[in-house]
Amino acid sequence: MKNISLLSVPLLLILGCSDLDESLSETTKSQNKSFASTYEPMQSQPILYKSANIYDGLGGEFLDYDLLIADGKIVEMGQSLAQSGINVIDATGQWITPGIIDIHSHMGVYSAPGVSTSSDGNEATSPVTAEVWAEHSIWTQDPQFALALKGGVTSFHVLPGSANLFGGRGATFKNISKNTIQAMKFPNAPHSLKMACGENPKRVYGNRRQSPATRMGNMAGYRSAWIDAADYRDGMQDTDSDKHPKRDLAMDTLVGVLDGEILIQNHCYRAEEMAMMVELSKEFDYKITTFHHAVEAYKIADLLADEGICAAMWADWWGFKHEAYDMVPANIAIIDQARNGTGCAIVHSDDEVGIQHLNQEAAKAMAAGNRAGFDISKAHAMRWITSNPAKAAGVIEATGSIEPGKDADIVLWTHNPFSVYARAQQVLVDGALAFDMNDPKAQPVTDFDLGIIQPQTIRAQ
Repeated sequence: MKNISLLSVPLLLILGCSDLDESLSETTKSQNKSFASTYEPMQSQPILYKSANIYDGLGGEFLDYDLLIADGKIVEMGQSLAQSGINVIDATGQWITPGIIDIHSHMGVYSAPGVSTSSDGNEATSPVTAEVWAEHSIWTQDPQFALALKGGVTSFHVLPGSANLFGGRGATFKNISKNTIQAMKFPNAPHSLKMACGENPKRVYGNRRQSPATRMGNMAGYRSAWIDAADYRDGMQDTDSDKHPKRDLAMDTLVGVLDGEILIQNHCYRAEEMAMMVELSKEFDYKITTFHHAVEAYKIADLLADEGICAAMWADWWGFKHEAYDMVPANIAIIDQARNGTGCAIVHSDDEVGIQHLNQEAAKAMAAGNRAGFDISKAHAMRWITSNPAKAAGVIEATGSIEPGKDADIVLWTHNPFSVYARAQQVLVDGALAFDMNDPKAQPVTDFDLGIIQPQTIRAQ
């Protein structure tokens, strides 16, 4: 097979630029300057991995291949590559994949230890809290970041919780240790807006004898908010600046969705509710990027494929509440295979433990699909935790696959990543070694990992 080289890709990709950033309006850019990414890659050195087995995250499998990375980017993948004067790692018998991306995380906003003073994911004070941003709650010292890194997670999308119809903005982050959240923010990644349908918002507010208390109340609440947002946008676009409405943070977010600058991440379980949310998006002319949890997505798999909507799902977590009962083990595979394989399936965590072994969750989903009669390869299933979540987060131009010019976010595994024995041996973020299983100096720690009380000093009481 022809070697894949950085020299063959467009200049835009080499520079790591994103079309998404270019599409942002000048108004939105100005509003977000104060909270813009200050991320800078860690210092890295060129590395040549030799004789590895590689899943490229796009469905390709390459056995006994070399991978060259330099300046934080993937330079070339091929056979018998030679490069003098750089670090060469013999990866014979090992596997390399793109870094894992979790599209649904609450790390940092529900940080460890799990105490009430660190429960910052739900602004459950009103059904519409589109004005809040998850990143304004994130605690950068959360030890869960390091645990996810050990599982091969190089990027993750943090969302507010699902108590509200509109829960607020989410954002994407690189999984590196920094003292400020802006220094972790994925450059040029778009914000998302978390929406939630079904039981959660109607339970939270119905129990308070407020609206919404029913699913029809949920729908009325969405529609009223979008009507307000459309009126707000019209007012802001009035040529007479004296007629502009006072700036409203919630409306800024909703208008960002209407203008295509903010992506919708929609918590929704039941098939008919997802279909209803699609109708809602058409009424107000916005795009749903991903349905999350989506336990009944298999019932409307063709609709989701036709609309270009991803579904982020668990491999086998179901039955914990009424709307989560009607699940099938092949849910992820059915979404993936819809409309001749054009569906967009994602394995997500929504869990501080699940995020540590998303490779195994993908393996379970693949096995369930194959038992159901589909023919899904490991190389294909790797998309569910790499390129597909990158697409859903709006960062596919920069990461999510092993292609020349993309960020060198990669994982070197001890075994095939679909094996229960696989461990992430090395995790690189932008070509820099963020974690090394065999080197304690390359294993991030937090204040909660430093061992304030030494074990030998603890005595039985």
